[in-house]
Amino acid sequence: GAGASQLRIAAQSVSLGGNIRVGLEDSLWAGKGKLAKSNADQVTLARKIIEGLGLSVATPDEAREILSLKGADQVAF
Repeated sequence: GAGASQLRIAAQSVSLGGNIRVGLEDSLWAGKGKLAKSNADQVTLARKIIEGLGLSVATPDEAREILSLKGADQVAF
């Protein structure tokens, strides 16, 4: 993973049109010198970065389409 640079790399990626993912499996950090308490911390920070750049976050259905996953109505859990 990108480690402590995860959010900086995420900002660069989305500003260039890329997609990102965040989570504790990629990095334990939620900013310089601050450990994330949960995946939700990182998702919130990533969302703020994305919206701060005037971009929008994919909805769950859009993310499934981007990743070529089954729709929510086609899973058995």
